[in-house]
Amino acid sequence: MKRLIESIKFNDAGLVPAIAQDATSGRVLMMAWMNEEAVQHTLNTGYAHYYSRSRQSQWKKGESSGHVQKVLDMHLDCDGDTILLTIEQAGPACHTNRASCFYKQRQGDDWVTIENPLA
Repeated sequence: MKRLIESIKFNDAGLVPAIAQDATSGRVLMMAWMNEEAVQHTLNTGYAHYYSRSRQSQWKKGESSGHVQKVLDMHLDCDGDTILLTIEQAGPACHTNRASCFYKQRQGDDWVTIENPLA
């Protein structure tokens, strides 16, 4: 595992962007930040862990909501500075109760909501 971690280029704050992509549909569900500890927890448990910049703490995705992300695969981009997680998502990925955090689409000079919260 040490070799995997050493290959990642964390930014000056010790973070790396992590993109969560649905394994079945290929849809990008969210982007969050990981530090070394979050990467280690993800590798050790098989579930996505991230680092909250606002709370300055680790968190397991879905820990309180139950909307966990089972990590099926991890990819590191060519520069080593972005992680792609291929996941199975339980429930909505977005804290707004939508399937994806990317629910706004540019239409002309505005952003339009194209997806309603899940029931």
